[in-house]
Amino acid sequence: MSTAAVEIVDQQPYSVHRARVGAVQRLSPSFARITFVGDALAGFGNPGATFDQRVKIIFPPVSGVLPPVVGGADWYRSWLAVPEEERGAMRTYSIRDIRIDDDGATAVDVDFVLHLVPGQTGPASTWASETTPGDEVLIVGPRRGRLDGGGIEYLPGGAGQVLLAGDETAAPAIARILADAPDDLCGAAYIEVPEAADAQPIDAPDGVAVHWLPRDGVAPGEKLHPAVLGHLGEAPGDVEPVAEPRTGEELLWETPRFSRLGEQLDSAGAPVDERYFWIAGESRVVTGLRRRLVKDLGIPRAQVAFMGYWREGVAMKG
Repeated sequence: MSTAAVEIVDQQPYSVHRARVGAVQRLSPSFARITFVGDALAGFGNPGATFDQRVKIIFPPVSGVLPPVVGGADWYRSWLAVPEEERGAMRTYSIRDIRIDDDGATAVDVDFVLHLVPGQTGPASTWASETTPGDEVLIVGPRRGRLDGGGIEYLPGGAGQVLLAGDETAAPAIARILADAPDDLCGAAYIEVPEAADAQPIDAPDGVAVHWLPRDGVAPGEKLHPAVLGHLGEAPGDVEPVAEPRTGEELLWETPRFSRLGEQLDSAGAPVDERYFWIAGESRVVTGLRRRLVKDLGIPRAQVAFMGYWREGVAMKG
């Protein structure tokens, strides 16, 4: 597969990296792990401090030729300037793992959720289900040693107790957070997945209990919502997803540092007691949990990151 050259601008904390598929592993009915390799990944990412780092992956268009994207601050405008039929699709993913071998070569694992439903499967799931070693993509992500480019929302500060909760789209980030966490971290993780076979081994600190919640055909959130509230000693209440006051593709994104709703942020920007909450997944489910934790239970915003990764019934872009 041929690709256009990618210009890299050293001053930026992130850059555009051309990568090729080195391996494909079907982890479970709903997950495929794609390992990316290539010389352009030298200096990519921060092993040991990855946490929930988000990256952009640009997939090739029908022609198989990746678009000519200029690196640096103008990469997004450069991509948009490419005719739509030639630019390919772009989606956001979390890094599952970064490894550097004895020769300095970098390998990056990304776990893809395979939403292989007729009429509902997006370009990323389709690509992941069909890709073979040698295929190429562009990955926009952090330079090694640079943590100032954004993409990480897990900021527990000095909290000694954490609660991580999410669905299958959040599972790779939760697994990476726990793998990078200090050994003395305590708390719990609740991960809702389509079926029991989707549960995976996670290298978590001894003090963190990991709970896999198979949906087995029920709606998103019906297992996660009561599990989170039960952990807090609360009755589930209304587990139905609540309507969001936005239109189009806007997703809930509320962290101690940023409010997509434009709400007043807590000035401290860090956990104010021993508890820290990180919740991600289907946007309406996350919204329902936000309402219960912040509005009903009075948990300070500085202790919680709520992130809508996707919305049921909506084909997300970017």
